[in-house]
Amino acid sequence: MQFIEREKNKMKKLKILCLFAFVLCLTGCGGQMEPSDISSIDDLEGKKIGVQLNTTGDIYVSDYEGDEAGTVIERYNKGNDAISSLKNGKIDCVVIDEEPAKAFIKRNSDLSILEEEFTIEEYAICVAKENIRLCDDINKALAELKEDGTLQKIIDHYINGDDSFQYESPEGLSYENGTLVMATNAAFPPYEFYENNKITGIDADMATAVADKLNMKLVIEDMEFDSIINAVQSGKADIGVAGMTVTEDRLKNINFTDTYTTAKQVIVIRNGEYNPLLSIKDSFYQNFIEDNRYTYILKGLRNTLVIAFLAVMLGVAIGFIISIIRATHDKTGKLKILNFLSRVYLTIIRGTPTMIQLLIIYYVIFASANVSKILVAVLAFGINSGAYVAEILRGGIMSLDIGQFEGARSLGLTHGQTMRYFILPQTIKNTLPALANEFIVLIKETAISGYIGLQDLTMAGNIIRGNTYQAFFPLITVACIYLVIVLILTAGVNKLERSLKKNER
Repeated sequence: MQFIEREKNKMKKLKILCLFAFVLCLTGCGGQMEPSDISSIDDLEGKKIGVQLNTTGDIYVSDYEGDEAGTVIERYNKGNDAISSLKNGKIDCVVIDEEPAKAFIKRNSDLSILEEEFTIEEYAICVAKENIRLCDDINKALAELKEDGTLQKIIDHYINGDDSFQYESPEGLSYENGTLVMATNAAFPPYEFYENNKITGIDADMATAVADKLNMKLVIEDMEFDSIINAVQSGKADIGVAGMTVTEDRLKNINFTDTYTTAKQVIVIRNGEYNPLLSIKDSFYQNFIEDNRYTYILKGLRNTLVIAFLAVMLGVAIGFIISIIRATHDKTGKLKILNFLSRVYLTIIRGTPTMIQLLIIYYVIFASANVSKILVAVLAFGINSGAYVAEILRGGIMSLDIGQFEGARSLGLTHGQTMRYFILPQTIKNTLPALANEFIVLIKETAISGYIGLQDLTMAGNIIRGNTYQAFFPLITVACIYLVIVLILTAGVNKLERSLKKNER
């Protein structure tokens, strides 16, 4: 039997290796899609248009949505995701800012930008409505940077490749006015992007120059684009800078400074040219070795493991307490008020998405508190997991024969002693597979931590994708790391389960 099991395991490993090798072979092959049937803005009707969620492009192309021609708008969290869909033929074009579009087509010879511009826009810094003084101070700083030419030099450095100037903070600054927290989405080159483990770009340098004028130290928080305004409104950030255009809808919720640059939205299409992909070796180097990008994975892995471990501990503690309350009420009819509160907790937590709970805890409950994002994530995932752990344990308790309770009580044991010495040990042993499954789900749920600007493992992969415009290696690497974590956890649980069953032989 052992020989057969070993052979089966060898075959499974061989199949996995063959599948992985096949996928690697595919990545080394170039691709060619039919060119987009779009030559001007007039051709957009009836097409599938890709945009980044809540950007200016999203706002303006919404006018095409639901028209008689059947135009479809596909919205993506990141611009490079929209570009990937365009390359794969899932959409017909992408409407996006010109400079990021240039960065995209620089690495993709099968893409082009239409000469006809989609619309002109002006970028500004968003500030909370009640923070009028900061808005005025930033306007004064921007005016000085425009007047002395610093702002234009920053723009020329990143757009025109002028290496004769690189903004650096003046020496001797005391930063006596504290910190200036900037919320951004660092996947928007050349305005903001990662380089050597640091967020850089036009917006980053401009904001640094503004902060220097205000004698404040700039702190940059990377998050999803659609979370930036929420972060500024809730006080998690002082300003939002991410190539943001002033619109009437945005002005209802947030204030904007004077504009600091003019840009335009353009249309990116497939041109039908052959686009040879990098070799596996070059792709690996570009994704992990160049600019030490592997460090994003290491930092993301560390944060993921810390969050998962602490959230599991919190979830087990909450689940244990709730399950005891619920089981005690079911068995004895006592603890009615606590049971009612427990049911309310279970209903709310199990009835709402984990991501919404995470955002509520960060932007609503801790709106005015400067707390660690890791702590917020631990609380969100731990509270969420506790609801499921509670029902798993309660089900295990209720599945035990009533005779065990009665027998223990007949020996003079209290209800608490019965639970401690007889019921809970059996419950844990019987529910261990279900608990392990819940812990596995929790580990994978931490992938949404990026919505509050926390660099977890998934966000680390997205940062690399945003720099290299390649999806395979970052996504596969992140998936494999998650898989290894789950396999290690599963192996540990299986070993524990076998040791608990030794007394049954």
